[in-house]
Amino acid sequence: MTFHVEHVDWQSGKDRLTQLREQVFVFEWQLPRDAEFDKEDLEASHVLVCDNQLNPIATGRLTKAGEIGRIAVRREYRTSDVYQSLFSALLDIAKQQNRKTVRVNCELQSVEYHQSLGFKPSGPAFMEAGIPRQRMACPLRRFAQPDVTQMH
Repeated sequence: MTFHVEHVDWQSGKDRLTQLREQVFVFEWQLPRDAEFDKEDLEASHVLVCDNQLNPIATGRLTKAGEIGRIAVRREYRTSDVYQSLFSALLDIAKQQNRKTVRVNCELQSVEYHQSLGFKPSGPAFMEAGIPRQRMACPLRRFAQPDVTQMH
């Protein structure tokens, strides 16, 4: 299957980004809506992956601080091809911005997995939307394609 990948800012992509993230995070995962959307959205670089009919199927963002996050993929599209398209686009943006390091916030249970990819903990663990999480950082040149089982 071929995917269409778009780089969008919040203003131009807000409706499609909101709809997809609400579907995954709010309705499927039952996370509070106010925890899903924040001021980082306004300045972040967003990626939308769309199907053949240009329907959004996946999204993610790269914040001004170099954090990759808000990865939302419709359940029926959670395949390595979709994740590869999404992360490739996000990493291209990081390279264009001359980032040396990228960051992620992972669930505590996947810290060891992220360390195996070259990430190192950055700061103390914290709670986000009732989920214990850890900030992790990795040199961009070492960033590897994540295992989809660690994403959702």
